[in-house]
Amino acid sequence: MADPASMHEHWSSRLTFLLAAIGFAVGLGNIWKFPYVAGQNGGSAFIMIYLVVVFGIGAPLVAAELMIGRRGGMSPVPTLRKVAAEAGASRHWGMVGVIALLATFMILTFYTVVAGWAADYLFRALVGAFRGITAEQSSEVFSELLATPWRLALWQVVIVAITIFISSRGITRGIERASLILMPMLFAILVILAIYGMTTGGFAEAARFMLEPDFSEVGPDTVLVAIGQAFFSVGVAMGAMMTYGAYLPKDIHVMQSSLIIVSADTLVALVAGFAIFPIVFGFGLSPAEGTGLVFLTLPIAFGTMPFGSIVAVLFFVLLVAAALTSTLANLEPLISWAEERKGVSRNRATVVAGLLILIVGSGSVLSFNLLSDFHPLRFIAVFQDMTIYDATDYIASNILLPLGGMLTAVFAGWFMTHDAAQDELGIRHDSVFRIWRFLIRYVAPVAIGLMLVAVFR
Repeated sequence: MADPASMHEHWSSRLTFLLAAIGFAVGLGNIWKFPYVAGQNGGSAFIMIYLVVVFGIGAPLVAAELMIGRRGGMSPVPTLRKVAAEAGASRHWGMVGVIALLATFMILTFYTVVAGWAADYLFRALVGAFRGITAEQSSEVFSELLATPWRLALWQVVIVAITIFISSRGITRGIERASLILMPMLFAILVILAIYGMTTGGFAEAARFMLEPDFSEVGPDTVLVAIGQAFFSVGVAMGAMMTYGAYLPKDIHVMQSSLIIVSADTLVALVAGFAIFPIVFGFGLSPAEGTGLVFLTLPIAFGTMPFGSIVAVLFFVLLVAAALTSTLANLEPLISWAEERKGVSRNRATVVAGLLILIVGSGSVLSFNLLSDFHPLRFIAVFQDMTIYDATDYIASNILLPLGGMLTAVFAGWFMTHDAAQDELGIRHDSVFRIWRFLIRYVAPVAIGLMLVAVFR
């Protein structure tokens, strides 16, 4: 029987791997979520804490996932079992891979819905629907979208169909080619929007908000939010980095790559802030607007600013591109696992996974309209007021991802052998390796553990 690892392609170059991995990390979490989370948590004070967290916890975990993936050469479950067996540890470590697969599937069921919002707004921007729009009209547009199940479902199908088409073509002809188009386009649009932001009247206030910290607004909850945002943004514990690592040739330096990925991801989040906040302040909007910042308040600004129609199109193209690079990566662990375990073709695995996402994701679609009063886990206190969408997001983002991340850190730091870890990371200096091991053994598990405790307190 053929080795399951031999079923998979490998990245054709370091550049295409980095673009794909950065594309996974750079998603709606950077452009949609990061600005409003920063706005709700003190601006630059939160950003400074986030930077410490993302490089102190996020980067070591990304390196750990990539090295475990390359060591095992397969999807997360068999990879963890293989690497555990090599280290003389229990094969039950494969359950960490199960957690990752479950988390990434759950995330895709609601992430594709939010990506559909961006696609809908891109269509509206293209037909000039935001020209002269008022606050009341903007609220009506968003409310109408959420209240129309067929429209939400249609755009979710569009996002999933594009993802299926690209993924079914494989690594080199599908994901790599898409990354070579989407990522440069994403960076270019973001820079254009940031430059445009500098010409608005709100740039000076936005710069103060982003660069002058006020630590009087910071409390323990701010640190926990920063940890959660770092996890969501960088994409640890979803299985995608581990799977991408499985396709990684030996001549690519894992530690350097992880730092490049996290740095690029963070840079995009910061530039997104400089693109969005000048518009927010320039038009007297609130930076702490929450999830509605992108879909409720920015269209008002687009409708009145010079060249607003063009800016709106660019912005929502940016959102859709960021969403697609993430859905491609999130789908890959599921496809890889199906190919190995079930022996099905990549095309069939991709289509079946996409259909399952749409079927299960219909619950998230209906959470905003027909099932808005349905609370499936109301018998549990923390979930009593949550819809299917809310509960799915909460379980995946606040429970499964932190749990998977903590267990990955423990496995990489305490069970993987010293020589195997150092060899895969490509670290030749013992002092650098000791820093990584300290962070992955002690700092990451403790920080993530505190986050999990906060979830259940």
